[in-house]
Amino acid sequence: MAGMVFSPLTVRSFERYGLDSAARFTAYIGYTWMGVLFLFVSASILIDVFRQTSLLRISPRISFFIPLLISMSIATYGYSEAWDIRTEKVTIKTTKLTKSVGRLRVVQISDVHLGLIVREERLKRILTEVKRAEPDLLVSTGDLVDGQIDNLTGLAELLREISPRYGKFAVTGNHEFYAGLDNSLDFTRKAGFRVLRGETVSVAGILNIVGVDDPAGKQFGLFADMPEKGLLSTLPQETFTLLLKHRPEVDKDARGLFDLQLSGHVHKGQIFPFSIITRLFYPVRAGEMNIIDGASLYVSRGSGTWGPPIRFLSPPEVTVIDIVSD
Repeated sequence: MAGMVFSPLTVRSFERYGLDSAARFTAYIGYTWMGVLFLFVSASILIDVFRQTSLLRISPRISFFIPLLISMSIATYGYSEAWDIRTEKVTIKTTKLTKSVGRLRVVQISDVHLGLIVREERLKRILTEVKRAEPDLLVSTGDLVDGQIDNLTGLAELLREISPRYGKFAVTGNHEFYAGLDNSLDFTRKAGFRVLRGETVSVAGILNIVGVDDPAGKQFGLFADMPEKGLLSTLPQETFTLLLKHRPEVDKDARGLFDLQLSGHVHKGQIFPFSIITRLFYPVRAGEMNIIDGASLYVSRGSGTWGPPIRFLSPPEVTVIDIVSD
């Protein structure tokens, strides 16, 4: 038990000394245990509620083995669900796109968490879906990397193979700062992305893109503190504006100044019933279009996993957004 509790620290120590195989093995065991334990506790609480209300009359021994069976079954299924990359398709009609353009296809990846657990095989699956979509533009809405990122050899090159005609753009997530900002930015740029940190860019005169830093940067004194309202106010409002922001929070001062915000971060809880907790902090629907004050907000469930290599009722996704001239 003590070994499992301290496994995250053990993992980081192994990484620090270049013991990659030991770090990866410990991460798989420790984080999987973390996921199973969460499922076991959740199932135990449910069983106890039924026992206390006399709706279920079973012995204490059976009330242990039922949650154990449930948690192990869900974890086994959840491991396979984490590999099942879904493509979510969204269409947005707008008068701000000229008829000559017709359709602009933006593909979003988010929360890939490349590191010890999400490696080459998983990334290839994600990129297969990206390539199949044939994007005009590829965006990453944060947490492309996870933890220490000293040994991601070859992964930036895989991402670099994707070369949409209007380019690739990314913003920081909280894990870019946890992993070390300089290393994270270096990896992201090697992967072919332009990182927007409180910046705006015009894409071929048909689309504005704005990217802002994740607030986690404030803890490290590395936050590019550029108010969204100030950034968005400088852009021509007759052009479609895309806002890239890791956390699914809409700045009340920026409402009405953008057309579509793409976010991630919450993973839709990643493992149900943790999604109930995330809804308390981020009360927006992941995997669905949210309309807020006339603007659209799409929150990705994420393309990878953080911590336990398990997903339950929250399959990973690559999002295909078609912006269509109306």
